[in-house]
Amino acid sequence: MEQRRFSGKSHWYHETQARTCQADVQPLVPEAARVNDRFLLDLVVPDACLRTHRAWLDAARAASIHLLPDTLETSRLATLSCYDRLSTALTVAQVFGVQRLCNHYAARLAPLPGPDSSRESNQRLAQITQYARQLASSPTLIDARCRSQLSDVGLTESDRVTFNQIIGFVGFQARVVAVLQAINGQPARWLPGIDSQQDAPGERFAAPEADWQADIPAPQAGYLRPAQREVLAQVRRVPVLEPIADGLIEDENALLLLATLVEALFSGKHAPLLGLVSARINGSSHCFHRLSREVSDSALPDAVRNGERALLAWSHNHPEERALVQAAQVLTRSPDRFSAAQFTPVLEAGFSRDDALRLLSLTALCGWLNRLKIGLGDALPGQTATGPA
Repeated sequence: MEQRRFSGKSHWYHETQARTCQADVQPLVPEAARVNDRFLLDLVVPDACLRTHRAWLDAARAASIHLLPDTLETSRLATLSCYDRLSTALTVAQVFGVQRLCNHYAARLAPLPGPDSSRESNQRLAQITQYARQLASSPTLIDARCRSQLSDVGLTESDRVTFNQIIGFVGFQARVVAVLQAINGQPARWLPGIDSQQDAPGERFAAPEADWQADIPAPQAGYLRPAQREVLAQVRRVPVLEPIADGLIEDENALLLLATLVEALFSGKHAPLLGLVSARINGSSHCFHRLSREVSDSALPDAVRNGERALLAWSHNHPEERALVQAAQVLTRSPDRFSAAQFTPVLEAGFSRDDALRLLSLTALCGWLNRLKIGLGDALPGQTATGPA
């Protein structure tokens, strides 16, 4: 499939996504594919932060190689080709508007052979592109019907797990790249991107807390491979991932890398606050309700739930958290707009550069977790969630 780069909002869009435009076609940036670090895209981490963040950065690099390899063999149960995966990554990168990421995935995708021109292949590519764009830009649009449409175009249960992991991972990557560019004084975008993500409707959080259940049947214990059983036992001990571990075990390597990221980043007194802000914007009611039980300030969940004005009023009494919340909101809604204007106030509020990088990377990780919950299942009304968040 030919790639076209149009000016303005349509830059780097696929043929199926492009709109008629008279602008001249501009060349790709082939050197963007040649990076030593496929997660950070050769951005420099400050030396003072490198040792502290090495564990989760190594896990993120490994996830990039695992989810978006240069070559792979498809099978009857794993049909997502390199083209499918990189096409999805580019679609998500376009949504978030971080230009360095768009250049990278466009350059990697360009030389790959596209699918055949059959009607079925076109429908399949159009469906996965639409789903990826919606889950990235407006997660609340995804429902059971959208998820079933992926099966209708031939994605297997294993494909759906990997597909949702890729969408979540690239969103995580886009936000970490945006933070590092802000630290280094570089802009995240060079051309106008899409509009900021709108917050999820408040009524999504009005219903009582409910259990989350994947709509992909969890494999029975007797059918799990030894490696899957080992990973599942390990991940079930990670509170944040325990509810969704069974639904993600189809790709045990990606699940294990995600668990490593969660264990490295999801800690400290500010983790529930950032998790609530992310879940409120993205519309993950299950994440929101479970994290509400972890905060020490009982007024905080209602403040986050009730929208911008209520949260601003709460933050007036919490000056340390105010800059952190404001930075997390911009990073979650529009990472392409994140800059030193949001990062510097976090430092001025008393956070070290090391802590600020960890907390904003945690915000990025929360977006990944929110989209996994929305992309793979539903909170079931009338059932009360149990266990740790």
